[in-house]
Amino acid sequence: MTEQPLPYAVNLSILFTELPLLDRPAAAKAAGFDAVEFWWPFATATPGEAEVEEFVRAIERADVRLIGLNLFAGDMPGGERGLVSWPGREREFADSVALAVRIGRRLGCRAFNALYGNRIDGVDPAEQDEVAVRNLALAARALGEIDGTVLLEPVSGIAAYPLKSAADVIGVLDRVRAAQGAANLGLLADLYHLAVNGDDLDKVVERYGDRIAHVQIADAPGRHEPGTGDLDLFGYVDKIGAAGYRGYVAAEYVPSGASADSLAWLPSATRSN
Repeated sequence: MTEQPLPYAVNLSILFTELPLLDRPAAAKAAGFDAVEFWWPFATATPGEAEVEEFVRAIERADVRLIGLNLFAGDMPGGERGLVSWPGREREFADSVALAVRIGRRLGCRAFNALYGNRIDGVDPAEQDEVAVRNLALAARALGEIDGTVLLEPVSGIAAYPLKSAADVIGVLDRVRAAQGAANLGLLADLYHLAVNGDDLDKVVERYGDRIAHVQIADAPGRHEPGTGDLDLFGYVDKIGAAGYRGYVAAEYVPSGASADSLAWLPSATRSN
């Protein structure tokens, strides 16, 4: 058990989706949360200034802290899963990094998830991996200006996504550090994705606990709230905390009913920090 319980946040790109996006920070606050995270909240890497301002103001008005933000990942509904390793789309990625720096500076966000991207038919995987090293180094340098950390995660359910295990991610992070000297990158330990992909979560914590820079949870099978599946999520969270992690644990699950009702697993008194 950790001496101090880890703080929780709620992902508002997957929870409270029954509400318009800009209404979700206030809904999270009403449910007792002081911290929230989002996937990239815009349709493109370069949204208009008014759209960015509306997003920032919605978080400020709700009086919640933005603790995590994805970088632009392409057409997620269409199956794309990131631009990090996509040759020819470096400008889009860099543009989203620049905007993330602005948002992070204004709202205090310091954790930024960079989805690696799927393998592309007809493109040499080695070429994609070289593009990834350069893009991740660029992101690390830019976000380092605000003391930010670039996160990289394994993903399940997408055969073309090459990072399936914690070891896959650590291998990429080590290549970036060796080639570019970037150190402000870390493993996003999404316990659902890791478990579904067959990683032994106890061994992940034992081997890579000091490399974990962010944690997300959902139960498996199903990707619903804790208690709907078979994972000992709270036990693993305790082990991650005992390994030295002191960041947030983000609820990133598909609620089995109304979002507010799905939060019964987390007592109201422990939702604010």
